[in-house]
Amino acid sequence: MEVAPVESFKPVADSIIHIYLPGGMAQHESWDPKPFAAPDYRGPYSPIKTSIPGEYVGATFAETAKIMDRLTVIRSMTHGEAAHERGTHNMFTGYRPSPAIKFPSFGSVISHELGSRENLPPYVAVPNQSIPDQGTGYMSSAFGPFALGSDPADKGFSVRDLLSPADIDTKRFDRRRSLLGTVDEHFRTIEKSDSITAMDSFYQAAYGLISSQKAREAFDLTKEPEKLRDEYGRNQAGQRFLLARRLVESGVRMVSVTYGSWDHHSNIKGSFDKGGPEFDKGFARLIRDLEDRGMLDRTLVLVSSEFGRTPKINSTNGRDHWPRVFSVAMAGGGVKRGYIHGASDALGGEPDRDAVGPEDLAKTMYRLLGINGEKRIVADGGRPIDIINGGRIMSELLV
Repeated sequence: MEVAPVESFKPVADSIIHIYLPGGMAQHESWDPKPFAAPDYRGPYSPIKTSIPGEYVGATFAETAKIMDRLTVIRSMTHGEAAHERGTHNMFTGYRPSPAIKFPSFGSVISHELGSRENLPPYVAVPNQSIPDQGTGYMSSAFGPFALGSDPADKGFSVRDLLSPADIDTKRFDRRRSLLGTVDEHFRTIEKSDSITAMDSFYQAAYGLISSQKAREAFDLTKEPEKLRDEYGRNQAGQRFLLARRLVESGVRMVSVTYGSWDHHSNIKGSFDKGGPEFDKGFARLIRDLEDRGMLDRTLVLVSSEFGRTPKINSTNGRDHWPRVFSVAMAGGGVKRGYIHGASDALGGEPDRDAVGPEDLAKTMYRLLGINGEKRIVADGGRPIDIINGGRIMSELLV
C-alpha cells in the first residue's frame, strides 16, 4: 500500500537524551513549586530561587536552580491516565494506550527514521530496557534499544557482548561471520519473517560494535577524567547521565535513561532528600558539560515522568497519582533558554494556561530531530499508522 509523502524537516538536533523518572515525580517538589501556597499544598520544603528572575524550583534542586536560564520548563503537561503503565505509555510514545495496537517508543521511531552512525546503535537504553514502553510496538524488533546489561555506576562496569572471546582471532571471527550470513540467507529464502530479518539486523549491529574500536570506546567510562566523574556524582544518576553524554557525542541518536523511583505516596521528604540531590547534581553537570563541549545546541535533553502528584499532601506525608497537571523540562537542541511554558493553577492541581498533551510534546521533539510526526509508518499487515496522531508543533518553545 502506497503511503503519501509528507513534508521533510531540516533537523535542529542531532541526538536526544531522554531522562525518564519512573513513578511520577511530584511537580511541587521539583519544577513547579508553590512558594506562597498553604503548607498542605506547598509541601515539606521551602522552594529556592533560580537564575530566572521570579522563578523557583524545589529545595533539593540547588544546582539545577543555577542553570534554569539554559532550560525550557513546561508546567502545563496534562493527560488523563492515572495508572503507571498507561501514563508511561503516553510519555514514551505520544499515544494513549490502545487494546488494539502497541505503539512504538520514541527511540524505535528515531531508529527507524534516522538509522545508525559510526557503527553505534541508534537507540540505547541506560541501564536496561526496564520499561516495556521503551520497545518497538508494532514495528520490527530490529528497531529496539541496545541495552547495557549492567549499571554504569557499578564497580568494574562493562557492557556485555562488546568483546569477542579471547580465543577467536580476526580471521576466525570473520569466517564465523561469513558462515552465519550463508545460513541466514538460506532461511530467508524459505521463510519471510520479522524474527529472521530482525535477528539479521541484530547480528550486523553486533558485529559492527565488536569490530569497531571507536564504538567500543563509546561505552567505556574509564576514558572520562576521574574529576569529571566525581562532578557528575558517583551514583546511578551521575554515571548514567555521563555515559549518555559520551554516547551521543560518539554518534548514538537517542539515549533513554531511567533513574530512581518517584512513586512517593508516603514520606515524600525522605525520598526527595536522597533522590533529589543525586538527580540535581548529575543533571546540572550534564547540561554544563554539553555546553562546555559545544554540544548543547545540537543535543536535545528531555526530562519527564508518567504523571505528577496530587496538589495536597496526604495523611502519610506523601502525594498520590495526578495526571491532570505536571511538568517536564527540556534543554538544548533548538528549544529556548530560560523559558517557562504554560502554568498550573495556584495550588498546582490543574493547567491554568497553555495546556500541553503528550502528542504535542512528541510532535515537537520529532520536529527538532528532523522527523515529521505526520508521516505514516507501515505496520505488519500493510496498515499505515501516523507517527503521531494529532498534536501540534509548539513553535513558541523553539529558538
